[in-house]
Amino acid sequence: MSKTPFDQPSNSEDELLPEYRFDYKKAKPNRFINRNRSGKPKLTVVVLDEDVAEVFSTREAVNKVLRALIEAMPQVSSGETV
Repeated sequence: MSKTPFDQPSNSEDELLPEYRFDYKKAKPNRFINRNRSGKPKLTVVVLDEDVAEVFSTREAVNKVLRALIEAMPQVSSGETV
């Protein structure tokens, strides 16, 4: 049976194989970074606990309650603690 690169002893435990070394000179900017600039609202997914999810039937219902709670919260300045 022939030896594979993994069968040979390594000089250093931390050393990466050449195919895993990233060449930053060849890196390109992220082409997807401006995707959400279409004017559509950004969506964030939040998983609710089962007992909480039973109270809400739609995402609009969740947003309505949360917006009301946010409005009722006292405004805190950036240097102030609650």
